[in-house]
Amino acid sequence: MSRSPVPAGPRAAGRPLYLGTYTSQQGGGTGVGLATYDGTTGAVTAGGTLTGVANPSYLAVHPDGTTLYAVDEQQDGAVTAIALPTGGGSPSVLGSRSAGGAGPTHLSVHPSGRWLLSADYTSGSVAVHPIDTTGALGEATDVVQHSAPAPGPGQDGPHAHQIVTSPDGGHVLAVDLGNDTVYTYRLDESAGTLSQVSYATLRPGAGPRHLTFHPSGAYAYLANELDNTVVVCGYDPQSGELTPGEPQSTGAGGAGSSFPAELLVTADGAFAYLANRGHNSLTRYAVEADGAELRLLDTVPVGGDYPRQIAFSPDGGLLFAANQNSGTVTVFHVDLATGELASAGDPFPSPVAVCALPL
Repeated sequence: MSRSPVPAGPRAAGRPLYLGTYTSQQGGGTGVGLATYDGTTGAVTAGGTLTGVANPSYLAVHPDGTTLYAVDEQQDGAVTAIALPTGGGSPSVLGSRSAGGAGPTHLSVHPSGRWLLSADYTSGSVAVHPIDTTGALGEATDVVQHSAPAPGPGQDGPHAHQIVTSPDGGHVLAVDLGNDTVYTYRLDESAGTLSQVSYATLRPGAGPRHLTFHPSGAYAYLANELDNTVVVCGYDPQSGELTPGEPQSTGAGGAGSSFPAELLVTADGAFAYLANRGHNSLTRYAVEADGAELRLLDTVPVGGDYPRQIAFSPDGGLLFAANQNSGTVTVFHVDLATGELASAGDPFPSPVAVCALPL
């Protein structure tokens, strides 16, 4: 069966928005939240729920737009494929596969569209699943358990929090909060296996959580959850080696008062944004020196409590923040020239909102 990309559709009304939650938590959702948003105003409209997915706390879409993937963040972790409608109709669950570890918290699709990458927080492992021509998942072709180096201060072991492919497509990077480490792998695109080629260690107790690349591919920015800092890292596409720089301020108080969550960089590489849980703000940075430097500009209130995740609309004109404790999604207009953020209206209620994915 061949796959046809979902048409992009108009920028304005009716763009799809998918929402992640915890179904096992009191006051949480009952599955993947379905909504639409107006690409001009940012207004969000509820559209129901897709049930049958447990704790879909992080979502990612296939490059061709036909399939959504969700982690099932529980002890017996799983990853789920969801077919998206191509001309009306509703999403439908294609099936789930064991994640090979406990507490999967992040996933991404390899640019080839043939492999799903996932990170298991509780067990500190990462996995690879094949994606067939329908978007469905096969059994894991590889599960890699993080071990060395030793866990950071106060940690009970490794805690893989993110797994992404570098912009050049040559390497896969896994961020581990428990080991204060970012691992670099090569993916065998025939066998679906990972081979470690290097690792970068942050200062003890940093708690790296989320990494995002500058569009040039020469630099990456890392949010450290536990010491409340960001770090600019050099990246060598040839070797896959990541070289962390000095920790920088988030503008959101000291360690223990705020916990950085996710970083975004604009498509032109001019600005970066950081979600701060606790401080409940969004930090805006100017990206300078061709990506080598971040200059803190300001922080703005996120308009909710505990922003767990942020995402741009496809055109970069809107920024969505999923606020876990207030159960809301807030939307901001992004000034593409200055990077300034302006509220797009009242928060949208979404139970235990931990992920917002606008398409």
